Amino acid sequence: MNSGLLFEHLILVVNPGSTSTKIALFRDEDKLWQESLQHDRKNLQTYERVWQQLEFRTQLVEKTLREKRVTPTQLSAVVGRGGLLRPVSGGTYRVNQPMLDDAKVGFQGEHAANLGCAIAHRIAEPAKALALVVDPISVDEFEPLARYSGHPDFKRRCLSHALNIHAVARQAADECQVSFGQTNFVVAHLGGGISIGAVKAGRIVDVNDASSDGPFSPERSGGLPLQPFIRMCYSGEFPEDYMRKLVAGQGGLMAYLETNRADEVEEKIAAGDQSALEIYQAMAYQICKEIGAMATVLRGKVTGVVLTGGLANSTMLTGWIKESVQHLGRVLIVAGEIEMEAMNRGALRVLNNVEEAHEYPGAATP
Repeated sequence: MNSGLLFEHLILVVNPGSTSTKIALFRDEDKLWQESLQHDRKNLQTYERVWQQLEFRTQLVEKTLREKRVTPTQLSAVVGRGGLLRPVSGGTYRVNQPMLDDAKVGFQGEHAANLGCAIAHRIAEPAKALALVVDPISVDEFEPLARYSGHPDFKRRCLSHALNIHAVARQAADECQVSFGQTNFVVAHLGGGISIGAVKAGRIVDVNDASSDGPFSPERSGGLPLQPFIRMCYSGEFPEDYMRKLVAGQGGLMAYLETNRADEVEEKIAAGDQSALEIYQAMAYQICKEIGAMATVLRGKVTGVVLTGGLANSTMLTGWIKESVQHLGRVLIVAGEIEMEAMNRGALRVLNNVEEAHEYPGAATP
């Protein structure tokens, strides 16, 4: 582990997304710079699998470091976004070979975030810096009853925006002047997909699967009526790829209004489009229902409701939600995402010996 001046750590954070790779350099809590490396969609389509983009994306990150005159040996840690790995508890994990193996095969599915640990490892290993991930998408802190779906062939999975949910819950606890471990929050991450979780004493004990359940979002259908959906699947008219995109990518606002941008929906509403108004209100209605369900998971003992993600910038949407859920407790708005900061803070807790880094389990780990 390398460090610069006494008690100072340089930390590189890498967050691969579908068409971009965000990187940021921190000195302790201070963000020195952040860049979003955009990737041409047509270029990405030449790769059959996400993992095949590893060399391409790593080289772009290394090129940016050279342009910024950052030498990897200056770094104390490189933190990558954690992807669809094995189910693990929340926290900071060392990148090890089992993690790289699971990311490569897409243990729980294909996702650009699967590249985070590998890019961190590629940069950190020769520099003898720590390679870490913080609160991967596969964080699973479900209580036993939350795992039941309604049929033994289908077990509910815990896949969510865990990184941002944990981070804003910590921030909300500070704002409420309550110890994080003594709080009960309902956190609604409102983005292209919507995750609404019950965060009990710092653990996400239940959350909807944003890829197939819960409220509809700008581009996802959320939970659909099963019988009509099954008929559509077996009608012979629609291929599997079409059905998958109907649920994630071309669902929600995209299906209703042919846009996934909240600002464009609000422009339609301002121009007097009553259909756009009702659809936008319906999305808020479903969000409120899911918040109410998670409040029930917490048995009504709710410290507060936290609205976060890109859609939390919409005062129209958050106004409707707040009106419906404010009886549950204090409503806090943390607009946007603090994922880069959350990854940095997770690394700092390890570097400053506040927490120990977890060992990621391999296939043979009980």
